Amino acid sequence: MHWMTYVQYSQIGSPFWGFFSGFIWGFFLFILAAWSVIWKGAALWKAARKGHTGWFIALLVINTLGILEILYIYKFSKKSKSAE
Repeated sequence: MHWMTYVQYSQIGSPFWGFFSGFIWGFFLFILAAWSVIWKGAALWKAARKGHTGWFIALLVINTLGILEILYIYKFSKKSKSAE
């Protein structure tokens, strides 16, 4: 039996599996986008309130799936010891 014939008649080649995998990938991308939007919104809000124009522009332009935003919120937006 040729390998393409096996793929055509296997479960992976069925129309249901194509729909199901598309649904899973779509759901995964939706969750990833929601995660990114939530963190980006929080970081942009904080940068705007503190007047950090450079950070605001960087956060707006650079997409890192929330990593840069989380770093900004918890690390870089804190007041330094000398400012207190």
